[in-house]
Amino acid sequence: MVGIGYDIHRLVEKRPLYLGGVRINFDKGLLGHSDGDVLIHAIGDALLGAAHLGDIGQHFPPDDNRYKDISSNDILKNIAGMIENKQMIVSHIDAIIICEAPKILPHVAPMKKNIASILKMADTSISIKGKTNEGIGAIGEGKAIAAWAVCEVEKGNASS
Repeated sequence: MVGIGYDIHRLVEKRPLYLGGVRINFDKGLLGHSDGDVLIHAIGDALLGAAHLGDIGQHFPPDDNRYKDISSNDILKNIAGMIENKQMIVSHIDAIIICEAPKILPHVAPMKKNIASILKMADTSISIKGKTNEGIGAIGEGKAIAAWAVCEVEKGNASS
């Protein structure tokens, strides 16, 4: 089963930047109820969709103070548990981060390692790419970062 996810957040001063669960050295961060990690949120939504479990907003509502400033790694761990409870495994992730800056390529390996560890999968089954928006719109003006993800889940369990 395949799911698709998308997220976008505004870049603001005085916030750390997290992408793929990794802190990125940058002068701005993503505004959000959680840490604003658009890549983890897009992957989470794609996984929930593939497993027919709704969407990230249903499980982690932005108006619920229990999730204020929650690490997106914790969100992904929770989603991984939901997938496992349905006796499914994540077999493949393909994701794109869209931003003018920072450059994504230098951070891909640690992002893949982090996501693979949380989802109990090989990092070779994860693809993360960076793209720009060619100066167009809020992303192109450096005011936001977005991410798209496609995830495949299959019946099975991590121990098989």
